[in-house]
Amino acid sequence: MSYLPCVEIEPNEPADSAVIWLHGLGADGNDFAPLVPQLRLPDTCHTRFVFPHAPQIPVTINGGMVMRAWYDIREMSIDRKVDVDTLRASAGDVHRLIERELERGIAAERIVLAGFSQGGAVAYEAALSYEQRLGGLLVLSSYLATADSLVRAPANQTLPVLIQHGVHDPVVPEVLGQRAEAQLETWGYPVRYERYSVEHGVCAEQIPVISRWLGQRLCGE
Repeated sequence: MSYLPCVEIEPNEPADSAVIWLHGLGADGNDFAPLVPQLRLPDTCHTRFVFPHAPQIPVTINGGMVMRAWYDIREMSIDRKVDVDTLRASAGDVHRLIERELERGIAAERIVLAGFSQGGAVAYEAALSYEQRLGGLLVLSSYLATADSLVRAPANQTLPVLIQHGVHDPVVPEVLGQRAEAQLETWGYPVRYERYSVEHGVCAEQIPVISRWLGQRLCGE
């Protein structure tokens, strides 16, 4: 089986949990790797961080320029027209990374999916459609692109979801994050939504919150 190329950061002890973290449009797997030491997870947390690289594809909103992207974005309106087939294919690639972690001995409920911006949209699709119970879903500055077509798996109906969004985000307006929260609440997911005084990115105040949330999911805190 072939897998997306990834940046991987191993814990000091053999891994017993994993975080698969998807970058945003035009970035790559190195984008969020520097956050790992900043999270300062406790010594009891033996977590492998996996940062896959998206494929290189033409992106319509960028004049057809070829760049790393999880799917094509055809229009930057508030409702966003995206290539759902490519998004689902990327979610399938993430499912294969989950399966690889299972083969490495990590239990599904000890795997967290995370994603920023475009990566967050794929993380929504991948996590909520996965047939085994996962540990959690972290979504940063993103939107639920497949709300009208997502086939949700019963195993993850109570999956803990943490959404963080910048109130000044000019790329993915906060209303899209709020819409995702509202949809998840309608579906019955335990979702927590947090607002930060930041544009399209991650600020220092978010990092300890993410650390505590991961610790609760993966470190028995």
